[in-house]
Amino acid sequence: MTSHPLEAHSASAPSEWVQRWSHLVPAGGTVLDVACGQGRHLRWFAQAQHPVTGVDRSPEAIAAAAPLGEAVLADIENGPWPFLVAGQPRRFDAVVVTNYLWRPLFPVLLQSLAQGGVLLYETFAAGNETVGRPSRADFLLQPGELLQLCEGLHVVAFEQGFLASPQRYVQRIAALREPDKSAVPQRHALCGSGDTFTG
Repeated sequence: MTSHPLEAHSASAPSEWVQRWSHLVPAGGTVLDVACGQGRHLRWFAQAQHPVTGVDRSPEAIAAAAPLGEAVLADIENGPWPFLVAGQPRRFDAVVVTNYLWRPLFPVLLQSLAQGGVLLYETFAAGNETVGRPSRADFLLQPGELLQLCEGLHVVAFEQGFLASPQRYVQRIAALREPDKSAVPQRHALCGSGDTFTG
């Protein structure tokens, strides 16, 4: 399994990146958390009145996540995608992926985005081998890789670089499948309600 969670990832607070950009998810929109662990992001979105779905291969993780919403036990690397409707990936208003990388899943993640839905993705990137694990290239995004993945989406935010606490190299993106090609530009706030943006 090409994932390597941070120590105590499942029980920790939601990713700062996910918190920052969760306002892009439509009100009441459905959220899929891929490799959800014990549900830190399911909890975050459920508290904001979003119906949540999580998938993980760990029975312990799924047992912990189950009270929060739909929790599916599945090995998404060696088995079929568990969210199919009439042979097509079920659509969600948000797809969340953190500290997990399985490149063959990329097309399914994009197909799982509803019109107007948002992809929130954050994981380890090249350079992390200089500070710790994961260190294998299979586990690390290459420069600009998430931008390439989201080429057909509207990218609201993208970052790649070094974070000091804990020390790690990451790449992360917030990108939307626009509902239409309206002549009027959509307004995607760069900060959540009540936030103050500082350069």
